[in-house]
Amino acid sequence: MNLTVLYLPYAVPIALLVVALVLKSPTIVRSWKDPNARATWFVLLFALAVFVSVTHIHGINVITGMPNFAAPWTYSMIEAFCGACLTMIITWLEGPSLRRRRRICWVWRIYAGGVAALWVTFLLADVPVERVYDFDTYYANSPWVRGHILLYLLGYLTSTLISAWMIWSWISHVSARWLKAGLICLQVGHALGLVFVCAKLTAIGARWAGMNWDYLNVTVAPAFAILGGTLVATGFLLPVCGPFLQTWPREQAAYWTLRPLTRAIRHVAPSAAKARIGRFAPLDLRLMQRQQQVLDALLRLAPYYDRTLYLQAYEAAATCRSETRARGIAGAVAIRAALDAYTRQIPQAAGAMPPQIGREVTDHIQPISRALRRPRSIDSLLRALNSPENATAHA
Repeated sequence: MNLTVLYLPYAVPIALLVVALVLKSPTIVRSWKDPNARATWFVLLFALAVFVSVTHIHGINVITGMPNFAAPWTYSMIEAFCGACLTMIITWLEGPSLRRRRRICWVWRIYAGGVAALWVTFLLADVPVERVYDFDTYYANSPWVRGHILLYLLGYLTSTLISAWMIWSWISHVSARWLKAGLICLQVGHALGLVFVCAKLTAIGARWAGMNWDYLNVTVAPAFAILGGTLVATGFLLPVCGPFLQTWPREQAAYWTLRPLTRAIRHVAPSAAKARIGRFAPLDLRLMQRQQQVLDALLRLAPYYDRTLYLQAYEAAATCRSETRARGIAGAVAIRAALDAYTRQIPQAAGAMPPQIGREVTDHIQPISRALRRPRSIDSLLRALNSPENATAHA
């Protein structure tokens, strides 16, 4: 059998899990004391370890020098993944408490015992012939290997049934969209996991009965394992990454949209020391800082802001442009003029009211920033509005 063709379907879940780990690791590291963050990391890590181990069985055997070392290694990763899944569901279901902590400890103790039993039975077994993709059925009748195989299948089946029961009793009380979508993915993934176990046990039972139904172990079971594992990993990711993926494109667009305006006002002296936020800080924090920088600069530009110029620019732009774009162009012209006046230290004439920049600007900072991407057209309109002919027309 061509192993490349056999393992090719595993590339999709591996790629998804790698991307998820890369995207979420910084947040998880910063929030390591949060049980949800730790549980998410362990689920992703062990899920990735399972898929990577399955696709490198021969390599693991060669590196270790043992013909079937990859079998207990991969089964141990499956047991660890099962324990991580149960831990995360318990973390979701229960608030912080001593009872939750004890239940999580018991989960890890039981599955650690299962992993230890896997290695003991493997070391006691005689498995001299390397079997890359049909280890379970080839050695189904061998002493100790039979218990070895049943141990990992029992651990997987137990985790699947308990998780499915816990989710089923909880899902009707969930209203959060992303959490509910994740729970549905988990339930479908667990259903496929049951098919995986049934296919494995049927193939092994056939060997015990003297028949050869190895196709269930070699072809059917892996297909359901890939689909089920991918859905389970997705189910755990959706509640964590869903809100992030929903807001990230919008926040990213807003952050980069404000760049021209931020660059334009960068020479306006800050009123106080600026908080240091690194480029790897969370996007929402960097966006908040950029918005605050703009608003602070507008406050300092208020004495130099000419509202009459803004209204003239809006009147000129509104004749052939949409409301939002006209507001952006007018605000860009007024801010450009205010920056020039700030540089020359020529404030507007003082009136009865203290100088301020109104909501016509502060509510449209993104359209204004987009308009500043074309500085030549803004400068051209500003010169036209400041020309003697225009001053005469508005006299």
